[in-house]
Amino acid sequence: MENFAKRIIPCLDIKNGRVVKGINFVGLKDAGDPVEVAKRYNEEGADEITFLDITASCENRDTIVDILEKVAQEVFIPLTVGGGIKTLEDIYKLLKVGCDKTSINSHAIKNPKFINQASKRFGSSTVVVAIDAKRTGDSWNVFINGGRIDTGLDALQWAKEVEQRGAGEILLTSMDCDGVKKGYDIELTSKMGSLLSIPVIASGGAGTMEHIKDAFLNGADAALAASIFHYKEIDIMDLKRYLKEEGIPVRL
Repeated sequence: MENFAKRIIPCLDIKNGRVVKGINFVGLKDAGDPVEVAKRYNEEGADEITFLDITASCENRDTIVDILEKVAQEVFIPLTVGGGIKTLEDIYKLLKVGCDKTSINSHAIKNPKFINQASKRFGSSTVVVAIDAKRTGDSWNVFINGGRIDTGLDALQWAKEVEQRGAGEILLTSMDCDGVKKGYDIELTSKMGSLLSIPVIASGGAGTMEHIKDAFLNGADAALAASIFHYKEIDIMDLKRYLKEEGIPVRL
């Protein structure tokens, strides 16, 4: 059962060295110091922590290696980091300072072979491909550069390709639901969960414990959330106890 435990992952969006949070990818507000926030989550029972350097790709600069190094010294659960990762050297630097996984998004689309190269060099368990998806009619398109550019790619087809190229996990964010707290895009999560054999992390829209339960019942292997944890609207251990009572396997 332990292996199939569903994971709770707080997400720290980082801008200019601070944790921030917005709605539908805009209107960012400060939510604290990354090292302090990460330490709190480590103590509160999070299974993993994800850091997204949200302006790295559009500002065309490197990821926040120095911040991550400080976090890795204080925090002992798996750390995933994304934002501005373009080379194998970028991944190496992050793994070297103590990150466990790297999340690639924009660069995976610009250069899909990079997924193959990264998983071959570092192992697929270190490669998470982030997909920011927005509904267009009956399907979902993939957006890049922090949700600024529509690639025209179909999110489900892209996810399948990503899996075939060696990614170990998909971080699936619904841009329509992001920060709105009305629940994850269950239809999208469910379709992707049934299409893939690698884990899908649901992201974008958690507002209640029930929303997280629904994601788990509809194909998600992990649930990622930000504001409900940052602003202490939901306590992680309370959430896990609730999920366990609802019959969902979690690590307590």
